[in-house]
Amino acid sequence: MLPQIVAHRGDTEHFPENSLPAFEAAWRRGIAHVEFDVQLSADGVPFVIHDASLDRTTRATGDVRLLMSGRLDGVDASEPARFGLAHAGTALPRLAAVVELMAGLPEARAFVEVKRASLVHHGRAHCIERILAVLAPVLERCIVISFDADAARLARTLAGVPIGWVLDGDPVQLRSLLELMRPEFVFCDHRRLPAGRPLPTGSWAWVVYEVTDAPHALELAGRGVAMVESMTPLRLAGELASSEPLPA
Repeated sequence: MLPQIVAHRGDTEHFPENSLPAFEAAWRRGIAHVEFDVQLSADGVPFVIHDASLDRTTRATGDVRLLMSGRLDGVDASEPARFGLAHAGTALPRLAAVVELMAGLPEARAFVEVKRASLVHHGRAHCIERILAVLAPVLERCIVISFDADAARLARTLAGVPIGWVLDGDPVQLRSLLELMRPEFVFCDHRRLPAGRPLPTGSWAWVVYEVTDAPHALELAGRGVAMVESMTPLRLAGELASSEPLPA
């Protein structure tokens, strides 16, 4: 069986990461699941950006967590280092804008990663409550994930949403914690997977990220991985479709 594909920050091969065009391209081209990152502004407004710093992906500088939302609304997040002027004018999106996009795309699903930098700066409860409030119109199609297990658990407690834990250690060594937490999804970089050892099984589905080619995706599926996360999701989808044998 082919693994499902998760678009890592959207269709980032063709559009700036964590942008509305990247998300829409993935969803409209049949990639149901998109993963994106959320940081909170100084006044507690959730914005979709991976880094706390604006420097890498925008034409601005500064720390998202220390800037007011009105200032962030004017930021060009067109990833000039990768794309030059090709996507100039692409806005740094509020989470609310992504929710509005999802509302018009009934098949769209999202893994919403709450970033540690904002959790540390603003506090878990403040971050999770603000994010859940914005996600409310599409919450039934969202999974809250984080490297911070307590933040994910809090989302489950407050809203009953499915959750995912993003591992930053050896999955085998973390098995006892996984069994206690019982997340619906476990995310792991493929480079952390135990070589030659089976993945811990449980109530969760495995999502392995930084996957770029069909042979690797198929090998992971053979080890029990349900979903592969890729920054080249459309190309990977085409390769997987070509690798599937035709029915007799």
